[in-house]
Amino acid sequence: MNATAEPTCDLTKLDPILARYPAERRSLVMVLQDAQQAYQYLPRPALERIAEALKVPRSHVYHLATFYKAFSLEPRGRHICTVCLGTACHVRGAQRLVEHVERRAGIKAGATTPDLELTLETVNCVGACALGPVVIVDGEYLGSATTTKLDTALKGIVKGAVEEQQA
Repeated sequence: MNATAEPTCDLTKLDPILARYPAERRSLVMVLQDAQQAYQYLPRPALERIAEALKVPRSHVYHLATFYKAFSLEPRGRHICTVCLGTACHVRGAQRLVEHVERRAGIKAGATTPDLELTLETVNCVGACALGPVVIVDGEYLGSATTTKLDTALKGIVKGAVEEQQA
């Protein structure tokens, strides 16, 4: 697939989402949240269908979808690993944890594995400084994170995350 090709998108996933909300502008953020959950990101055809269904200009839909960091216009992994790089986490080795996941998953921070299993993200602060370094895997907070704890959390997500450790 080249960089300009849009992956196919099953728009029928939107039908039950759109049915839950009034066809009004005030429903937009909730519909985008549900669509993001259904697709793991917000594909262009889905955004266009949402704009049409809610009678909202496409420019407004794109504005909201790009304004909030919670929304992604690029495919994301089924699993999300977020490493906090705030000051408290940074001084306790957070960057080393990012590099560890990058090596294990074969991706850089901000990227998704080709099989769409894992997206690696970094954030400036998650507000749990006393627990640093903090890593969040699929919504589960991992305080005082180490490479060993991270490998355990990523077992079954990143191939070889625990197997190499045991060898």
